Amino acid sequence: MSSQPAPVQTTSEAPASAALLERASVVIPGGVNSPVRAFRAVGGTPRFMASGSGPWLTDADGKRYVDLICSWGPMILGHAHPDVLAAVTEAAARGFSFGTPSENEVRLAEEIVARVEPVEQVRLVNSGTEATMSAIRLARGFTGRDVVVKFAGCYHGHVDALLASAGSGIATFALPDSAGVPRSSAGETIVLPYNDLPALEAAFAERGHEIAAVITEAAAGNMGVVPPTPEFTDGLRRVTAEHGALLVSDEVMTGFRCSAAGYYGLETAADAGDRRRTTGAPDLFTFGKVMGGGFPTAAFGGRADVMALLAPQGPVYQAGTLSGNPVASAAGLATLQGCTPEVYARLDVVSHAIADAVASELSAASVPHRIQWAGSMFSVFFREGAVSGYDDAKDQDTAAFRRFFHAMLGQGVHLPPSAFESWFVSAAHDDAAVDHVIAALPAAARAAAAPDAD
Repeated sequence: MSSQPAPVQTTSEAPASAALLERASVVIPGGVNSPVRAFRAVGGTPRFMASGSGPWLTDADGKRYVDLICSWGPMILGHAHPDVLAAVTEAAARGFSFGTPSENEVRLAEEIVARVEPVEQVRLVNSGTEATMSAIRLARGFTGRDVVVKFAGCYHGHVDALLASAGSGIATFALPDSAGVPRSSAGETIVLPYNDLPALEAAFAERGHEIAAVITEAAAGNMGVVPPTPEFTDGLRRVTAEHGALLVSDEVMTGFRCSAAGYYGLETAADAGDRRRTTGAPDLFTFGKVMGGGFPTAAFGGRADVMALLAPQGPVYQAGTLSGNPVASAAGLATLQGCTPEVYARLDVVSHAIADAVASELSAASVPHRIQWAGSMFSVFFREGAVSGYDDAKDQDTAAFRRFFHAMLGQGVHLPPSAFESWFVSAAHDDAAVDHVIAALPAAARAAAAPDAD
């Protein structure tokens, strides 16, 4: 990267954000509307953002940051992308919500179906949580069974039955389960180690006749990025098919970010070079984030014979007043249409430039680390050795991450405020933004290596 980096910011003070947090805490539990935003894992004051443009965020104090969260994935084209803004403006001028079908939702559904070959039909919803909840209900209705298998460290939204040994915010707060989840809900969920095929086979050998579905992140991103081994992916497809259960692939995070067809697209490309892999595809998928372009929309979909059980065509009820919202659908369609091969190529260039620089500086500072990938998504684990599951992810130096995080934040780089998250980049991350990140790394690596700073 050749252009001149932006000036490095060294202050970590955020008086306007602190004042907003104090106000928010009076009327919003914890002062935030999603727990990871509270900075509890890293300490300090969460930044209240006032605006975003391209790869940059500006907080309430007027300080600028290179954004490596990208709204946890959706901003693949960057903030306030002109094409998305134009689509949203045009749609909003026609009306915000109708409570009826509209063409925009049809166009978005057609775009998703065209991109992911096994998906024959989709139902639009409003959030990733709603998508996974609905997919599980549909799988139970289709199979007539109740039990669901999930994997430790995988997060599928705050669905009662799936909040068992989840990652992300749950990992951050070291809570194995959530209060308020009935025992009866948790009792219908089997939690297995991720990437452990023998454990999956043993569970089906014992209870296969009861299992409606296995749900898994296509590539785990909520305990940090932990891709599935090819053997695990093949085993998931084979074992569920053998026992008449459905396989639900959660691509809320990876969908349309890892490739035009999500992580499934990467696996399909790998399959093409390995003729031994003939075990088929997931039965259902869930999507979110990128497909909404920053607006609250999501989807679940899959085989037409399974989707046919949804009301009004079938007996499995699912509904939503704002599902298929015309403005959100316009934003999602414009975002997907903007995800060209050139965009994915730029994501690869940017993510590798940043990750390579992180690895170089942490190595120079003798800080143990491991970088893992799913397409352009990557995580930096502050530990030695590969991470294949949740126990490995937890076995890292979160204090070192905390020091690293605040050193980067003080220099105008906003990382995800948890060691259990993916880093995201956008196609709008130009050379100046990348150089700004790289310029901040030496001091951050030294901070990570300095335990006396805690």
